[in-house]
Amino acid sequence: MPRLIFVFVLKLALLCGLSAHAQETAPAVPDRSATGGAQTLEDILARQNAQRVDESFRADNTGNPEGGASITEQLGTLGGQSDPELWRALRYNSADVRVSAGGEVATVLVQDGGMHWLAFRAGPLRHYGGWLLLGTIAALLVFYLLRGRIGIDGEKTGRTVTRFQFIERMAHWTLAGSFILLGLTGLLTLFGRVLILPNLGKELNSTLLIGSKWIHNSVSWAFMLALVMVFVMWVAHNIPNRLDLVWIKQFGGIIGKKHPPAKKFNAGQKVIFWSVIVFGASISVSGLSLLFPFELPLFAKTFGILNDLGLPQWVGYGALPTDLAGQEEMQLAQAWHAIMAFVLMAIIIAHIYIGSVGMEGAYDAMGSGEVDEAWAHQHHSIWLEEVQEKNRAKADGAGATPAE
Repeated sequence: MPRLIFVFVLKLALLCGLSAHAQETAPAVPDRSATGGAQTLEDILARQNAQRVDESFRADNTGNPEGGASITEQLGTLGGQSDPELWRALRYNSADVRVSAGGEVATVLVQDGGMHWLAFRAGPLRHYGGWLLLGTIAALLVFYLLRGRIGIDGEKTGRTVTRFQFIERMAHWTLAGSFILLGLTGLLTLFGRVLILPNLGKELNSTLLIGSKWIHNSVSWAFMLALVMVFVMWVAHNIPNRLDLVWIKQFGGIIGKKHPPAKKFNAGQKVIFWSVIVFGASISVSGLSLLFPFELPLFAKTFGILNDLGLPQWVGYGALPTDLAGQEEMQLAQAWHAIMAFVLMAIIIAHIYIGSVGMEGAYDAMGSGEVDEAWAHQHHSIWLEEVQEKNRAKADGAGATPAE
């Protein structure tokens, strides 16, 4: 038995070594002399394995009209271009196309980047995005079963303090409500074809998707407005400070029994705030690009900046494309829009959990705006002291009598 194991390991090592040697000695560019410059079997296999293939041998092979036969000679009607070369020029957007309406975007007649977008949308986006949301919900359920609800230590005082004013609560609920609608309608659009259509029929799926598109486009404006309001009202309270390190060290009382001091927003809430602002802003910008197709291209210039900084090359990806058709801009905007939305949805699910069943008294802060002093002292003791000091100063000022 030891000899068999040794032989097996030796053969495996030899195979790995030969494979690595083959990869090292493999030519960087396939020999296309036998195909007259056309694609080879290696090109086809590389694309099937999702490897990057230099397409210049096809994109640049679109014929030379000046080298073609005259129109009066045999085979001269197409000049120096054959039908395959003409379609290749259309595919790679190098053909001289003129249109009477539609602008530059309408001159792109063939654009195969949509297949990559469709494969990404139907594969990784649905797969990883769906599991991200389901995994977040499952992790919160397990955490609730293990930790339980975070209660208020001791008895409530019966005295309340104003946590958030009406305008703050209105902005919060506008942002929250619009984001929930946007998330649900976005999920219906992404998963309708694979979940609703085969199970509930085409008509219901069509009705839901038409309604989802209208709701998504309309409600997006409320989301962007509320995002600006929330940023303006709360950014000053969400600047990181040294207290956040203490909060993180003690896990904010969520794990364990310690309740670190905090001002109006603790470190956990600051993470939520900046996540909403950063991801929400990115979703809004890409959403605007989709609301106004071909008017707000985002990625060609961004890729150029990244290339100049050397970031793609640093991670071994190579230079990003900077010559993008309008359709490619829209495909990238939609993909980025969906990725950012999935990340923010997972974060907001955790936020909803803490603000509802996860913590006693947390909902009151955004419900009525009034929280019990015991809750405020436990979770935001410094903020409570500041509010009480202001209230005492107001009471002293109101009770003072002018000197005679």
